[in-house]
Amino acid sequence: MNLRLAGIVNDSIVDGPGLRMTVFVQGCPHRCPGCHNPQTHDFAGGSEGETAEIIARMRKNPLLDGLTLSGGEPFCQPGPCAELARAARSLGLNVWSYSGYTFEELIEGGTPAQKALLDELDVLVDGRFELDKRSLDCRFRGSTNQRLIDVPASLAAGRAIEIQT
Repeated sequence: MNLRLAGIVNDSIVDGPGLRMTVFVQGCPHRCPGCHNPQTHDFAGGSEGETAEIIARMRKNPLLDGLTLSGGEPFCQPGPCAELARAARSLGLNVWSYSGYTFEELIEGGTPAQKALLDELDVLVDGRFELDKRSLDCRFRGSTNQRLIDVPASLAAGRAIEIQT
């Protein structure tokens, strides 16, 4: 399956716990002022990638603890991102995703494909980056309004359950 990519980091230690492969998708409708990755906003930017090739890269790295989907906005390409997440989980990896959408926005107004991606996640870092709430003290987040959501527990409870860091 094809997806639009901004880039891939094979060995990130800042996008979740442990050693992670971080896939940066291209395209973001939020365009948050002060965004750390403004080059990912343009939906026509980046390059085409193939999920099978990314999955093969994951398989070749026995040191990986997880996969992180970032961007850009992963929920704008939910089909290919869900495919990557399923493959990662089949390899025993945990799966995180960053999103400018909140958990509630995805549950209440998300498409079936977006909800299918959400079903494959262990953790969702949700909410738009807010420059006036920027903090270097937020673990795995850029601004204090963003939350780390335990997705399986939240889906079971029917409400967002935050992970305390």
